[in-house]
Amino acid sequence: MKIDKTYEGNFHIVGGDFSRAGEASTELKTILLNVGIEDEIVRRVAIATFEAEMNIMIYATAGILRYIISPEEIRIIAEDMGPGIEDIELAMQEGYSTAPDWVREMGWGAGMGLPNMKKNADIFRIDSVVGEGTTVEMIIKL
Repeated sequence: MKIDKTYEGNFHIVGGDFSRAGEASTELKTILLNVGIEDEIVRRVAIATFEAEMNIMIYATAGILRYIISPEEIRIIAEDMGPGIEDIELAMQEGYSTAPDWVREMGWGAGMGLPNMKKNADIFRIDSVVGEGTTVEMIIKL
């Protein structure tokens, strides 16, 4: 089904609030299904958004997940107020993680977040400033 208008919104994510883990990605998934986006696209967006949401919860004090659904694409922008990423190339390697032990003990921080975001996006951009935060932009074409 082809959508004929643009939808926009955002979710505020609180760092460390694991009781709400997955809420934003689940809500976006529901929105996409309600506007008639194909299941395979919804799956890719849900995975990418969940990984971004979890990275904000794990590493940042807070962040925002923005989405724009247009007739051509779905754009997701994750901006956080975290420590930033010192070596983006290293962080993009599967299995590389700087997650603290307490996060790993909860089953998170396996080093697949950024690689999974990139795999599920048609276009993936990341910008990070150490001491300020990270912005990830993902575009999934419709």
